Amino acid sequence: MPMKDTLGVLLAGGAGERLFPLTRDRAKPAVPFGGHYRIIDITLSNCINSDLRRVYILTQYKALSLNRHIREGWSGAVAQELGEFIEILPPMQRVGPKWYQGTADAVYQNIYSIGAEKPKHVIILSGDHIYKMDYGKMLRQHRDSGADVTLATLPILPDEVSRFGVVEVDRTGEVTGFLEKPKSTHLRSPWNPEMVDASMGIYIFNTDVLLPALIRDAEDDNSKHDFGHNILPGILGKYKMAAYNFVDENRKELYWRDVGTLDAYYDANMDVASVNPVFNLYDKNWPMRTRVRQYPPAKFVFGQAGHDGAAVNSVISAGCIVSGACVSQSLFSQDVRVNSYSQVDASIVFSHVNIGRHCRIRRAIIDRDVTIPEGTVIGYNREEDRQNYFVTDSGITVVARDHSLYEQAIHPVTLGEQG
Repeated sequence: MPMKDTLGVLLAGGAGERLFPLTRDRAKPAVPFGGHYRIIDITLSNCINSDLRRVYILTQYKALSLNRHIREGWSGAVAQELGEFIEILPPMQRVGPKWYQGTADAVYQNIYSIGAEKPKHVIILSGDHIYKMDYGKMLRQHRDSGADVTLATLPILPDEVSRFGVVEVDRTGEVTGFLEKPKSTHLRSPWNPEMVDASMGIYIFNTDVLLPALIRDAEDDNSKHDFGHNILPGILGKYKMAAYNFVDENRKELYWRDVGTLDAYYDANMDVASVNPVFNLYDKNWPMRTRVRQYPPAKFVFGQAGHDGAAVNSVISAGCIVSGACVSQSLFSQDVRVNSYSQVDASIVFSHVNIGRHCRIRRAIIDRDVTIPEGTVIGYNREEDRQNYFVTDSGITVVARDHSLYEQAIHPVTLGEQG
C-alpha cells in the first residue's frame, strides 16, 4: 500500500470570516456544498479515494457541527481494526496555553500525536477547497524524486498572484524560490511562459524534515507560524524541495476552487447544478462521500398550469418537497419545502427551510432552519434586500437564521457559536 507509512493532517480550523454570515455559527469546512455535502467532504473523499486512511483533522473555531458531521459521517469510512482512522484533534494546549496561532503552529501543537504514529511522510491538506486529486500520485513522485518536501502547484494567471503562494520552479521540477502572496511577480512557469506556478496548500514532508522545522519555527517569536510565510522559505535551499503539477482526476482541464468568499462559493455551487458541470458529483470513478441522513425521497406534486411542482437544472436532496412551485438552477439540501405558486431561481437553500406560498426568490443563499413568509420577494430589489439581509457587492442575497444579526456583519468575530 503506497500510503501505509503516510499520515494526513487536514487543517480545518479557519474562522472563515469572508464567508460570513454562513460561518456565523459553523466552521468554514462545515458549510454545505452541492446540496448533499459539506465542503470538508471533498478533501476527505480525495483521501479515501487516494487510499490515505490515517487522517488527523485539526479543528478550532465553531467546530460543533463539523465535529458532529465527521463523527457521524466518516468514522465508518475506515477500518479501525487495521489501524486506520479519521480523527478530530481540537486545540489541546499540550505545548503551551494558546489556541492555534497559524497553520504551522496548528501542526506543531499536535507534534506528539504525529510522532506517535511514526509516519515516514506527512501530507498537509486544507479542508476548504473544491477539487479532485489522487494524493498517491503525488506521493509516488515525491519518493521517486528523492525530495524532502513536495508542493502541489497549479498554473495561474499573473494577475492572480496576490491570492497565492508563488513557486519558482526550474526545468527539473525543483523549487528554487517561494513568495507568499506577492503584489506582482516576474516569475513564470517553465512549462507555460504565460502562467505562474502557485502553491495549492498541499504539502508532502518527510517526517524527519517536518518535525525539526516545526520546532525551530515554534521557538521563533517573530514568526507568523505559517507554512507559506515561514516553514517553506525557512527550509528552502537546505533540503530538496520539488513541485508536483496538479493532475485533475478524470478531467483534462484543471479544476481547483478556493470557496473562501461568498461569490466564489456561490459560483462553485452553480457549476454543480449546471447541465455539464466541470466539478461532477456523479463521477463513479471518483465517488464523493458524506454523512447520509435518513430522509424519504424528494417529491414533486401538482401539475396544473401555473401550479406545477417542478425543478429543472437543479440539485434536489432527499426529504425535499416541491409543492406546486417552480425551481430552476438551484441546489437544495435535505428537508426543504417550497409551497405553491412560489419561484426559486439560481439559489442555494440549506436544510430544514420552508418557503411559503407566492414567494419569488433568485440569486440567494438561504441558511438552514429559515422560514420564508408567504409572499416574500428576495433578489429583485437590492436596496430593499439590504434592509433585511446580507447582500454581496455582486448582488447575492444571504438570508441568515436570525435576520437581525445583519447589523453585526461588520464585526463577525464578536459573535459566539450557537451550535
